[in-house]
Amino acid sequence: MPPKIKTEQEKQQMRTLIMDAARELFVTKGVEAVSMREIAKRIGYSATAIYLHFNDKESLLRAICEADFLSLASALNDILTIPDSLERMVALGQGYAKFALTYPNHYQLMFMTRHTTDQPKNHDIAQNNAEQNAYLQLKTVVAAAHHEGRFRQELTDVNLVAQTIWAGMHGVCALQITMSQDNWFDWCDISARLKLMQDVMLRGLVRA
Repeated sequence: MPPKIKTEQEKQQMRTLIMDAARELFVTKGVEAVSMREIAKRIGYSATAIYLHFNDKESLLRAICEADFLSLASALNDILTIPDSLERMVALGQGYAKFALTYPNHYQLMFMTRHTTDQPKNHDIAQNNAEQNAYLQLKTVVAAAHHEGRFRQELTDVNLVAQTIWAGMHGVCALQITMSQDNWFDWCDISARLKLMQDVMLRGLVRA
């Protein structure tokens, strides 16, 4: 049985314990395959104890996603103060990759796990607040570079550029998270792969 929750701090600690266990199970088994009872068993509590904090699995998943998307955006906020737009864009990609590789379970649930259609996506959480939305941060940086005339003339769609940059960095991070331990493939250093991906994208985007 869980200890009796007495303070708000203890309540938050309990919620974090539940969310951490659920995140790991969602990533390893898939959201649909995991029950609240299994999450409770993972932390040695009863399912009833979890329902005191989350109404159901969907509300638990939503809470995890909201917390993790906010953590990612918060980790990137300071980068937005870099004066040069291209340097800012590069630093944002590096910060994104650092988060992904430091918190692989968070990243897999955010961007590599199928959610049900009513679960939050990044833009649903803080659609107009760059401090809470990592995609909006990227789009803002890309828009600044576009406004300054830094991109090739034909590249006029800010969303297309931002989503392509995202896809490139995501690909490197996803391969590292899911396949870096596979002994059948001789991976190059992850830092070198991330740098080359950014160099290739910049060469394709920026005016000569």
